[in-house]
Amino acid sequence: MGQCVTKCKNPSSSLGSKSGDKDPGSKSHHKKGGGGGGGGGGSKEEPGPVSGKASSDLLANGTKTMEVTAETPVIPALAADAHKDELMANGEEFSLLRIEELFCCYKDEQDDAILEEGMERFCDDLCVDPAEFRVLVLAWKFQAATMCKFTRKEFVEGCKAIKADSLEGICARFPCMLLEAQVEEKFKDLYRFTFQFGLDSEEGQRSLHRDIAIALWRLVFTQDTPAILECWLDFLTENPSGVKGISRDTWNMFLNFTQVIGPDLSNYSEDEAWPSLFDTFVEWEMERRKKQEERRCTEPPSTETPETEEGGGGS
Repeated sequence: MGQCVTKCKNPSSSLGSKSGDKDPGSKSHHKKGGGGGGGGGGSKEEPGPVSGKASSDLLANGTKTMEVTAETPVIPALAADAHKDELMANGEEFSLLRIEELFCCYKDEQDDAILEEGMERFCDDLCVDPAEFRVLVLAWKFQAATMCKFTRKEFVEGCKAIKADSLEGICARFPCMLLEAQVEEKFKDLYRFTFQFGLDSEEGQRSLHRDIAIALWRLVFTQDTPAILECWLDFLTENPSGVKGISRDTWNMFLNFTQVIGPDLSNYSEDEAWPSLFDTFVEWEMERRKKQEERRCTEPPSTETPETEEGGGGS
């Protein structure tokens, strides 16, 4: 594993590093020099070809023509730079070649993708747990379609998006990614991504299995846990309504529910367009709270008096 990581850390030259030897401007210049028919082809003879041009060329400002000719050799160099695979990000260079090399360290031998085993090694080298929030955020930035899998395109485009081409670079981006996930609109995007991420696309799933949904709800709300979340997850765990899967609509609406409905559920109304599962949850939760309150009221007061015991111990 260490050898693989070391290989990925080796800097490499950029792709598409064309030499840019073509110099059409320069060749054209020498050709014009020959056409002047006079002395040698040295730069001292440049005024000769100009004076030999047609009068229309002179009217077009001969000085400008000479300036363009002198600057033309720079253009191929700029074009070569444009083809270089070195990109600038915060003053640090990163390249597609190094991203591809990093991907190849973890890709499957048969499939052109990083699969479960490769993902475990990748997370281990990043010093993160595959089941932690940072990995979910990374998958979101990579726009991964399936859990425990990064295709080559997802990995490459994701690394380009976060401007990193090494393990160290990815680790250095985690703090910024976590801050980004706290922005309301960004979190909303992450939240909706998480539902799709949890589906088994190969089986054509359209709803999340209840247990997977519970795990993903705990995960996606890692940084900012709604007050009602644990009650909601208790309800799903006890499953009084017999729900087997969570639809996309229910998943999306729960985020709105946490933002609009207070923890005491007093402002919840069945007349609003909430999923029916929410009606069942609120009814179940209110009944549970009522029973808990009745239990506290009927329980006999404790006969233990710590103050007295402490006083007796002192005497």
